[in-house]
Amino acid sequence: MAEVRDYAAQIGVKPSTVVQNAGAGGGATWKRWENGDSSPTMRTLEKVRKYMADNPPSAGGCAQAEAAA
Repeated sequence: MAEVRDYAAQIGVKPSTVVQNAGAGGGATWKRWENGDSSPTMRTLEKVRKYMADNPPSAGGCAQAEAAA
């Protein structure tokens, strides 16, 4: 969870957006994880970690904004 929070802060998006972009769940998935209503599987964690590794934060700012430009 801390990894996703840190990554999201670095690229300027919400953690739920990272989860969605990774194809690991919908918008409510992160909230359920935070509330303890559910937990990610190892497969889901691997998807999120792979997404973050494949899309590192840029040195100059928000990767999302740069990708959209």
